Amino acid sequence: MSAVITPAPNRSWPKTWRFLAYGMLVGFQALFVLLAMIVTIAPVVTLPLLSRVLPFAHRLAARERDRTGRFLGISITPPPPAVQDRRNVEWLGLQATLGLFIGSVAVGSPLGAVQNLAIAGFWWLFPGVTTSLDVPVRSWGEAVFAVATAVGYGLVGVLLVPPLARWYARVSATRLGPPRQSLVERIEEVTATRAAALEAHGTELQRIERSLHDGTQNRLVAVVMHLGMVERALRRDPESALPAVLTAQNAATDALAELRQVVRTIYPPVLADRGLSGAVASLAAHCVIPCTVDEQPLPRAPAAVEAAAYFVVAEALTNAVKHSGADHITVSLHDEHGVLVVEVADNGRGGADNAHGTGLLGIQRRVAAFDGTTKIVSPPGGPTVIRVEIPTGP
Repeated sequence: MSAVITPAPNRSWPKTWRFLAYGMLVGFQALFVLLAMIVTIAPVVTLPLLSRVLPFAHRLAARERDRTGRFLGISITPPPPAVQDRRNVEWLGLQATLGLFIGSVAVGSPLGAVQNLAIAGFWWLFPGVTTSLDVPVRSWGEAVFAVATAVGYGLVGVLLVPPLARWYARVSATRLGPPRQSLVERIEEVTATRAAALEAHGTELQRIERSLHDGTQNRLVAVVMHLGMVERALRRDPESALPAVLTAQNAATDALAELRQVVRTIYPPVLADRGLSGAVASLAAHCVIPCTVDEQPLPRAPAAVEAAAYFVVAEALTNAVKHSGADHITVSLHDEHGVLVVEVADNGRGGADNAHGTGLLGIQRRVAAFDGTTKIVSPPGGPTVIRVEIPTGP
C-alpha cells in the first residue's frame, strides 16, 4: 500500500457504520462467490467453469480495494499478477467470515437499541414479549431492564463501531494489497529483474549494431561505390553515366528501406499511429498462419509497455510460424485492473520449451524488465498458450 496526498478521511460514526454495514453486503457476495468456486472445483468435470467465476472475484476485490482505500485515505496497490488469484481468494474468505460478522455487529447495534426501546414502551400490547436477550418483560419494572439493554446496544455501536471499522479496514487492506516481502527478498527480486533488463538491453543493442553493420552499412558502402563509378563515368563519357546514376539511386533506396526496417524494430511507428490494438492487428494480418485478434477496449499504456507487448506478440507469432505446425493462432489483449494481459494461443503440436531457443527466453526477459510475468503452457500435442501480464501503472 502506498499513501496518496489526500485530506484526512472523515471517520465519523455514520461513515464508519456505513463502511461496516456495506461490508456485510459485500460479505454475502464474497460468500456466494466462494461457494460458486467450491461448486466448480469439487466435481472435476466442472473445473473449466472456474475461469468464469474468477473474474467475479477480481471485480469484487477491485471494488472493495477502491472503497477501503477511500475509507483509509490511501491507495491500495493490486497484488502482482502471479499471486492475484490467491490473494483475492484469501480476501474472499476473510470477508465472508470476519467481515460478515463485524458488519452484523454494526448493523445489529442500532437495530437492537430500537427493538428494546420499543419493547420497553409497548410491552403491555404484546403479552409474553421478551428483550433481544430473551428476558421477558411483564411489568414496567422489567421494562427498565429493556431500556438498559437498549442503552447497552447503543454504547456498543457508538464506542465499538468506529475503532472496529478502522481495524477491519486495515486488516482487509493487507489482503487486498500485495503480499509483504522482506527487504532482502525484495532487493533480490529487484536485482534479478535489473540484471535481466540490462542483459536484454545489451542483447538488443548488439542486434541493432549487427543490423546496422551487416545491412545498412553495406548498402551505404554500395551507394558510395556507385557514386564513385558515376563520377568516373561523368569524367570519361557523360552520356554513359545514366545507368550508373540509376544504379546508385536504387542502392540508396535499398539503404533507406533497410534503415527504416531497423528503426521499426526499435519502436514501431504503427504503435504511435494506431495504438497497441491496431499494431497487433497489423501483425496478425501479415502472419503466414491465419490469426484472429480478440481484443477489448484498451486504455493507452506507457510507450515502453506498449512496445514490449508488441514485440512479445511479434516474437510469439514468429515462434508459432517456425515451430508449431499450427493452422490457426489467436491473440487476445485486455486490461485487468491496471495490468496489460497479452495471450497468444495456437493449435499446433505443443512442446515449446525456452531451453531450446532464444525466442521464449527473450519474451520472458523483456517482460521481467517491467516487473511482469510470463506463463507458458505447451503440453506435447498442444495447444500452446503464452500469457504475459505487464503492469501499466507506476
